[in-house]
Amino acid sequence: MAETGTTRPATAGAFDRLEVALDRGSPIPLYYQLARQLESAIEHGALAPGDLLGNEVDIAARLGLSRPTVRQAIQSLVDKGLLVRRRGIGTQVVHSQVRRSLELSSLYDDLATAGQSPGTRVLRNEIESASAEVAAALGIPEGRDVIVLERLRTTHGEPVAHLRNHLPATLLDLDTARLEATGLYRLMKSAGITLHSAHQTVGARSATAEEGTLLHEPAGAALLTMRRTAYDDTGRAVEYGTHVYRAARYTFDFQLLVRP
Repeated sequence: MAETGTTRPATAGAFDRLEVALDRGSPIPLYYQLARQLESAIEHGALAPGDLLGNEVDIAARLGLSRPTVRQAIQSLVDKGLLVRRRGIGTQVVHSQVRRSLELSSLYDDLATAGQSPGTRVLRNEIESASAEVAAALGIPEGRDVIVLERLRTTHGEPVAHLRNHLPATLLDLDTARLEATGLYRLMKSAGITLHSAHQTVGARSATAEEGTLLHEPAGAALLTMRRTAYDDTGRAVEYGTHVYRAARYTFDFQLLVRP
């Protein structure tokens, strides 16, 4: 019969708030069982950003595990960007992964709803001539003036996405200070623009050196990509976005239905 062990309180720190169950008779490795339960605790807020996990030696002793097993579990979450090892401080919770459903909503609003403390740094907010790609997406002549926005979106102070948006130049006035205080779609709504639909494509590629610097990832790291053209309730294209997201911190959720 499989032996199921429940933990005793671990270290004096965030870990002692958790109840962890390890099935020692399961074919699932113990390090993976521990990692998944720690990840779930971060996802559901039992371990919050800034919490110190505790000493690996104490965690291992109190769970009846070897130190390498505990270290492997913790390292897997460090690799996912959920934990960070800080010299002189210990292992600390950084953030949970952002999970976003595919619907017409802004990243800012999704992060705010999820309690992820969104922040924005505006890198560009200026007028330029529309390229052939941008003109085709917005349904305007090539060379016409468009607003170009580049923003770095953060959660809990850590970068999660590099956003680039193009909008018709006459659509609305976009103040940089307001863009850093709220989301683009909120500003569009306040200007009387009603979003109705969008065409969106999700993909993946490797980070450039510049993107790696912005997103705190090494050059060549995996990034999720998204291209979106959004339309208002008159059918007019009002925004063309080309965004990249840190794959370790961001996922898109799909709901698939069978055709009747």
